[in-house]
Amino acid sequence: MSDIKHQKKALIYCRVSSVKQATSGHGLASQESRCREYANAKGYDVEAVFPDDVSGAGNFMNRPGMVALLSYLDAQADNNYVVIFDDLKRFARDIEFHIKLRRAFQTRCVAIECLNYKFDDSPEGRFIENVLAAQGALEREQNGRQTVQRMRARMMNGYYALQRPLGYEYVAEKGNGKVLKRKEPFASIIQEALEGFASGRFDSQAEVARFLQSQPAFPKDKYGRVTQQRAMSILTHPVYAGYIVHEPWEINWVKGHHDGLISLETFEAIQKKRAGARLAPARMDINLDFPLRGFVECNDCHKPLTACWSKGQYKKYPYYFCFTKGCESERKSIPRDKLEAEFDEVMRSLQPTTKLFALAADMFKVAWQARTDQAEKLLDGTRAELKKVERKIEDLLDRIVDAGSPTVVSAYEERIEKLERERRVLNEKLAKTPAQEDTRNKVFERAMHFLANPWNLWEKGDHMMKKVVLRLAFSERIAYCRKRGLRTPKTTLPFKVLAQFGEQGMEMARPERFELPTTWFEARYSIQLS
Repeated sequence: MSDIKHQKKALIYCRVSSVKQATSGHGLASQESRCREYANAKGYDVEAVFPDDVSGAGNFMNRPGMVALLSYLDAQADNNYVVIFDDLKRFARDIEFHIKLRRAFQTRCVAIECLNYKFDDSPEGRFIENVLAAQGALEREQNGRQTVQRMRARMMNGYYALQRPLGYEYVAEKGNGKVLKRKEPFASIIQEALEGFASGRFDSQAEVARFLQSQPAFPKDKYGRVTQQRAMSILTHPVYAGYIVHEPWEINWVKGHHDGLISLETFEAIQKKRAGARLAPARMDINLDFPLRGFVECNDCHKPLTACWSKGQYKKYPYYFCFTKGCESERKSIPRDKLEAEFDEVMRSLQPTTKLFALAADMFKVAWQARTDQAEKLLDGTRAELKKVERKIEDLLDRIVDAGSPTVVSAYEERIEKLERERRVLNEKLAKTPAQEDTRNKVFERAMHFLANPWNLWEKGDHMMKKVVLRLAFSERIAYCRKRGLRTPKTTLPFKVLAQFGEQGMEMARPERFELPTTWFEARYSIQLS
């Protein structure tokens, strides 16, 4: 094709391997400058320049600039062009795609010229060209292998080296290179989601996705949504527990130099919950309108009530009802306002008087301190358990040495991996210092705030807060009888204790005349009950 002398129009193709090279370096600009100088010397008129800042992994069809160049040639089929390259390596660094790209230009009757290589269609010329293309492919693969080896070595040393996970950013640290650091507000949002799933605040992966969706600062996809796939990747990524895992490179649970958003114990709790019974995603639109849906059960069949809007002649009406086949109350509707008004009375009845709460607060303070002391004593048991796990690991390692069957060795290695994860959890527990006094007081204050204000939190809280109140205040679902209304609820232990005090002469507060304590409790525990 080099015998075509009459061509005057030229197209320039430039390529670097990454966006960073295009923005922080001068690769594209210098290539274009050299190609223009070459075109002027040849008397060509440069009509367009097609840059690329991706490698394409050897496939030229993965490069937007090359695809645009071929499309431009197809659209200008009547014109004869010369396509100019800075270097043969910019053409294609893969022998297979080099040949395909050469054929793509040949079918379009386009001449190609390179600044440091002269294309020759003779057998000897094609042989040398293929050798040079193979050399470029070898260099590309070697560079890729060296990059993987360096990244793997860095990750084995505890430094995450892949694309940064959401909630982190890479920060240059003297002597350590770039290290993952928390990036707010994403880190706090993800931490709340992870801890909420582990603690039971969120029952399912779908609820985690909805929580993330409700956060304005959390990034959404192009449709403005947070998918369940994104929620799952967050729930299962060990990097949020402070560890590095990458199975393709055989990196298993290396302790990272970055700070985890949650503890390893919390991460393991999340995985156990995910491996357990799967919950069907609840319809968020219905739950927002019916906060007691799924919590109040039918008194006849003891199945949770469902809810819906029923269309009347002029407007829609909200109802709860039982949907269980064969139940005496099947499809017999209960007006939402009636049922929820009765439940509001139940919530108000949980509100303690000032005198009763003062006595209970002192007793709970003593009980809280006793549990704190007990937790510190459990550390001795954790140390003993850690020694036991370490002895099991040593025993299995000895057995591997004596084992002759690959199947047996594989089974031992799998067991050791499980024990290693258990040991990491125990070590993390021991590494945590006992809670400081101010931290314990803050947790205690929040608990007392809830005990003093269950109705307040229920009335003013959003959908998520209402679910938390239901779980903290009641140990079981409340049954509803169509003739008698809500049955007596079974409350959690703190409210049972308050009720027992009431039986001894101290009354629970009357809903219509209750006022929150404004001096004693706030002065004693330094919080505002509002």
